[in-house]
Formats: sequence, C-alpha cells, structure tokens
Amino acid sequence: MVAEAPGWSQPRCPTLGAVIPILGGLGAAICWSVSILCSSQSARRIGALSSLAWVMLVGCVFTLPAIALAGPVNPGAREVSLLAVSGITNVVGILFVLTALRSGKVSVVAPITSTEGAIAAVIAVIAGEQLAPGAGLVLGAIVVGVVLAASERHPEAIENARFGPIATALLALAAASCFGINLYVSGLIGQELPLAWSALPARLTGVLLIAVPLVLLRRLRLTRAAAPFVLVTGLTEVLGIASFAFGAREGIAIASVISSQFAAIAAVAAVILLRERLARVQVVGVATISVGVAVLAAIRA
Repeated sequence: MVAEAPGWSQPRCPTLGAVIPILGGLGAAICWSVSILCSSQSARRIGALSSLAWVMLVGCVFTLPAIALAGPVNPGAREVSLLAVSGITNVVGILFVLTALRSGKVSVVAPITSTEGAIAAVIAVIAGEQLAPGAGLVLGAIVVGVVLAASERHPEAIENARFGPIATALLALAAASCFGINLYVSGLIGQELPLAWSALPARLTGVLLIAVPLVLLRRLRLTRAAAPFVLVTGLTEVLGIASFAFGAREGIAIASVISSQFAAIAAVAAVILLRERLARVQVVGVATISVGVAVLAAIRA
C-alpha cells in the first residue's frame, strides 16, 4: 500500500504497472489459502469459537498500527453503519467457515467459500447494477459446482465432526453469503474511508463480541498444538487483505481473478498435505467453482 509522493511527475513504468496486480493477487491467494488450511487445524483442536477469538486478537495486533498510520478520520453515521455491517458479517462468516472446517474437507469448504464474489455480484445487481453479459450463465455454473462439490456418498470420518457433507456445504455457503455482503459493503467503505479501515471492523467486532466474552467466561482455549495455526491464520488474513489492496490499485480485474484462486490452491494443498480424497464428482464441482469464480471476476471488472 504505497502511495506516490506529492509532485511525482515521472510516468510509471508500464511493465511495473502490469506486474503489480499479478503479484498482489498472487500474494493474496497464497495468504488466504494458507489461512484456510491453518484454520481447519486450529478449529479441530480448540473449537471454532476459540479459534476465531485468537485469530481476531492476532489480527488486531497487526491492523491497529496500520490504522494509526492512516491518520485520523471522522466517520459519519453512514460510515459507522457500513463498518458495523462489515464487522458483523465478516465475523459471522469466519465462524461459519471454522465450523464447516471442523467437520468437512478443506478441499470442499474452500471452493464453496470462494463463491463470495458471485454472491457479491448478485447483491450488486439487486442494488441496481447491471449484470455483465454472460454473468448469469457463470453464476448458474457456480451453483451447479457447489452442488457437485457437496456430493459425497461415503464421507471420510473426521475426528469430532458434528455435521455431514451436506450440512458442511451449507455452512460454507452461509459463510460465502456473509462474505459476499462484506465484500459489497467493503467496496463502499473503501470509497469513503482510508483503505486500512476495511480490515478493522471484523477484527474489532471479533475481539469485542467473541474474545472478550470467552475470556470473562473462562472458556477461551489455546493449546500448544493450536497456537502456531491461529498465529499464522491471523497474520495471513491481514497480509492477504494488504496484498490484494496493493495489487488492486494498479488493476482490479487481474488482482481479483488471481486472488480468487486461493480456493484452488487450498484444495490442491489439502489433497497433498492433509491427504484429503475427493470423489470424481466432487473434483468436477471444485473445478467448476474455481473456473466460474475466476471468469466472473474477469467479466465483472
């Protein structure tokens, strides 16, 4: 997030301008794929609520200095309302994701969650924006992909799992819905407040509504095995936002397409690192979602 100094008159190098969105989007995709992989491990060790609380606490440690550097702002009633909606939807969405990851596979939950962009597109259309040509067909394909990804006749046993594959997919879809609302609202926030403020609402809301009550009730858990995972998740969430914002300043379309592939990276990594296995129909579903999200990001931008 580097701004040009006042009075800078030399033209930007065209090659540099073309590379920055690629690097920013790739950085975000890598960060978010690492985040969701680590989230699955922390949620299964200490539960969704404690995992969420620690991730928000860690995120605040990295976000507050950026807010301080952004300088003072004086948000009005509209901005405060947008920040509140952003914070609540993001925290609830992450809670849904962590709950889904506690019972389901990363290689299924991540692609379904990545449909947040498609849901944000639907919200934008409802709010009055025109749907790009072909976007309707892509949205339909994404829906089919979600159904296929949730299809699993013989689910693998996951320790302490509370839900089956269909319920897990619905939780991931609920998370995507929350994130879709958050994306739309964050876009409005970015137009009216400094960029760093987009990351603050979720972390502050998570600390106040999740972490503090758990501490007061003495139910905030953390084990030695889970600590590295919540630390990495909290850090990579913030770094992913910063990387995407950096790339989007030079090219929203390219940054959006590349960053949306965090789901594909996470799915492949889960199969290799976590030894997850997918049925053929699920592979088709995951691939359909990944391609659909990328195409939608490209035609909307």
